[in-house]
Amino acid sequence: MRRASRKGFQRTSTLLRDRIRKAGETRGFAVTRVLTHWAEIVGQDMASICKPVDVKYGRQGFGATLTVLTTGAQAPMLEMQKERLRERVNAAYGYNAIAHLRITQTAPIGFSEGQAQFTAAPKQQAAAPDPKTAQEAQTIAAPVGDQDLRQALERLASNVLSKAKSKDRPE
Repeated sequence: MRRASRKGFQRTSTLLRDRIRKAGETRGFAVTRVLTHWAEIVGQDMASICKPVDVKYGRQGFGATLTVLTTGAQAPMLEMQKERLRERVNAAYGYNAIAHLRITQTAPIGFSEGQAQFTAAPKQQAAAPDPKTAQEAQTIAAPVGDQDLRQALERLASNVLSKAKSKDRPE
């Protein structure tokens, strides 16, 4: 069995990938901004039905292609709003950074890569600490003059004390 060897050669695209990304970021085009601020850029209504997956730079011309993931049922609605979505993303950059928008469909169940989950998972409420622990935390934080800092220290002390007490208990 013969192993493929490159004999020290690499594709030009792999050598230039980081330089192209840095050049794009200096012009204000940071891919991470689209991913991290998606709901603010496109609005909560669109962010609940789709999410950005990939940004590819084209070989010809200026502009990139943004790939958006959505469910099969939402794809026709998103297709009708494609231009509005592209305008919102470009407005966030301040210039026509995205030239094309590609919509990819997935099923809400199935392979782990294809599972659609567009809304953030609800945060679980922490159980209220017992009154004795809360009183002890208030006593520890009482000397602090700033109210916001005192409340933060009370929460911290309450968490530390409740963790220490749970470790002391036999299971």
